[in-house]
Amino acid sequence: MKVIISKLVLSVFLVCVCSSMVFSQNSKDQGNFVMVIHGGAGTILKSQMTPEREKAYKETLTQALQTGYDKLKKGESSLNAIEATVRIMEDSPLFNAGKGAVFTNEGKNELDAAIMDGKTLMAGSVAGVTTIKNPITAARAVMEKSEHVMMVGSGAEKFARESGVEIVDPKYFWTKSRWDALQAIKKEDSTKTELDHGNKKSMKLGVENRDHKFGTVGAVALDLNGNLAAATSTGGMTNKKYGRVGDAPLIGIGTYANKNVGISCTGWGEFFIRNVVAYDVAALMEYKGLSVNDAAEEVVMKKVPALGGDGGLIALDKKGNVSMPFNTAGMYRGTVTKDGRIEVFIYKD
Repeated sequence: MKVIISKLVLSVFLVCVCSSMVFSQNSKDQGNFVMVIHGGAGTILKSQMTPEREKAYKETLTQALQTGYDKLKKGESSLNAIEATVRIMEDSPLFNAGKGAVFTNEGKNELDAAIMDGKTLMAGSVAGVTTIKNPITAARAVMEKSEHVMMVGSGAEKFARESGVEIVDPKYFWTKSRWDALQAIKKEDSTKTELDHGNKKSMKLGVENRDHKFGTVGAVALDLNGNLAAATSTGGMTNKKYGRVGDAPLIGIGTYANKNVGISCTGWGEFFIRNVVAYDVAALMEYKGLSVNDAAEEVVMKKVPALGGDGGLIALDKKGNVSMPFNTAGMYRGTVTKDGRIEVFIYKD
């Protein structure tokens, strides 16, 4: 009789253990994870794109999304996923970040990047760096290995070096297409005039030419634990003045994440700064109860253009809802969902 009872108890125990394991596995399987990326907004027209170049963009965007997806699927953090994803785009000469960074008026490549953890509100950024191969990794080092949020110039480079971040010769960032773009701008009439209350006012080319400002890359991810993170990296604007910093490395402006939403922006930085774009999206969601899409549309399609700026952003909320509004002709962008489905887009339609 004792043997029968023991066997019965053992059987019940095994059933409970197995059921617990199945429930645990199913709970993890039911967790949602999503990633959205961008590679810059601007006058991106199909009529001006060769089939070969379009293919190259789509392949690199797909590779970036696959890289992030692989990490999220394994249960890694959203921070790990977005850093790895942005590094893919930084290493490509196609985008205005890392290897493909544009040139300043002085003929330099000055890079900015930022990263933010929505769970903790920890953030890190670097600006005006010239020797860091992957600025997004340096931004994460600032977040995790220093007491600061933002570091710039030679100080950021020194810290990155001490933190084990890869340093390269500035020549690494030189690409013929970006160099030619700078020369073309300089060969154009360097001044334009406008009527300002009856007086002529000089305007430097590159300040008002919108197409010299785009190409920033970014990523936002939601991991299996429900945590959001956002990252942005850029080479700034072609022919920019010495010391200019745009919106990308500024927390709450070009990059932001909290427990509800993650945002990464691309566009005319000066106008995104004035509108505090990334945080404004988050605030509209929190204080007015807007959906991620309604909030993003309100800022990108109304507030930024009202001041004369343009660009776009990617946003992802805690439920996995994605928004990718832009008010330019095109924006390199894409998504990947839990089922591994990757979609990439370039043009408006």
